[in-house]
Amino acid sequence: MELIGDFHIHGRYAQACSKTTTIEDLERNARVKGLNVLGTGDAQHPLWNKEITSKLTEDESGILWTKNKFPFIWTTEISLMYSQGGKGRRIHHVVLLPNKEVVDQFIQVLLKKGRIDYDGRPIFGWSSIEFIDILRSISEDIEVIPAHAWTSFFGILGSKSGFDSVEECFEEKSKYIHAIETGISSDIEMNRRISKLDRYNLVSFSDPHSSHPSRLGREATIFDFNKLTYKNIIKAIRTRDGLKGTIEANPEYGKYHVDGHRNCNISLNYQETKKLKGICPKCNKQLTIGVEYRIEELADRKEPKNLQYSRKVLPLHELLTASYGIKSFTSKKIQELYNHLIKNFENEYNILLNVPEEKLNKIVHPKLAKIIILNRENKLKIKPGHDGVYGELILGDLKIDEKLQKSLTDF
Repeated sequence: MELIGDFHIHGRYAQACSKTTTIEDLERNARVKGLNVLGTGDAQHPLWNKEITSKLTEDESGILWTKNKFPFIWTTEISLMYSQGGKGRRIHHVVLLPNKEVVDQFIQVLLKKGRIDYDGRPIFGWSSIEFIDILRSISEDIEVIPAHAWTSFFGILGSKSGFDSVEECFEEKSKYIHAIETGISSDIEMNRRISKLDRYNLVSFSDPHSSHPSRLGREATIFDFNKLTYKNIIKAIRTRDGLKGTIEANPEYGKYHVDGHRNCNISLNYQETKKLKGICPKCNKQLTIGVEYRIEELADRKEPKNLQYSRKVLPLHELLTASYGIKSFTSKKIQELYNHLIKNFENEYNILLNVPEEKLNKIVHPKLAKIIILNRENKLKIKPGHDGVYGELILGDLKIDEKLQKSLTDF
């Protein structure tokens, strides 16, 4: 059976995340999105852990179930800050854990090193090498996946404090790393231009800072196996047996795709940055180097090899707000139209990936139907994101004149 999973999740106790997220929110919006399994996120945080254990029931295979039978697995994200190779490193790792017993042991190990109650994404001073050793001493079924691998800040291959390879980061422990998370600012094709990454599987998760469908599941991984168990998930990630592919956002949409300075309103591609030697033409300070530049620095292929299946789409809320020139995802008009589409076509992934244009035309403006299809075909124009600013969808003549439409659902 095919399952779509998102394992890089945060609850309401993680810094810079929504303070209202609940397990019920995650389940409800996952179903709306079309996700079939979620990570709990922030498994070690005392209050979030209490909510997980009170609202989810763990089966013998390590899957946690809500009362309405939606599945989760134990996950978290840990931030490591340390020095290696004469340079300060700040690296985030997604951690998958097999069951509550292992989670409890994990918590005890973390408590010996520092606090876990101040942030759902706590910071520790271990190196990535030490972190692997510690986790494997607890259980060999714990899986570590370098998070948003190319992000300028906190990515294992990022420009600010990352490494030039997975092996440089983990050294001899790299044999225990089986996959990396692409992150929103990179995609499968970009990663597969680097031969050193051939040995690693590629997964995609959303790292949402709220449970809203515009964030949850904006990237996800597609699995295919007979039964949902923790061991089958780990087997797929480690061996590719059961790992079908990914759902990716267009990398230009990511906040660190190209180089720039947000305060200077400067955005530059790789070639422009090279000519300027990495210096902002407005303030004469170092530019924030994006993912595109790092890929070009490390790539040893002009064309990608060993590609896996992936679908590339922007979230539906991005299409709706851009179509109608409305900035807020939560505006009444956008929610009305979003709910109208979900009511007719079951879930967001089905709308983005499958529903034919002629069926869309029957319930939404023809221009919006066209935008959904162009999104599916990866033919929409996006002003690339830079220095923490999301990419911007450019629709031109495809924008809808709301004055000519009686109702958002007048089709």
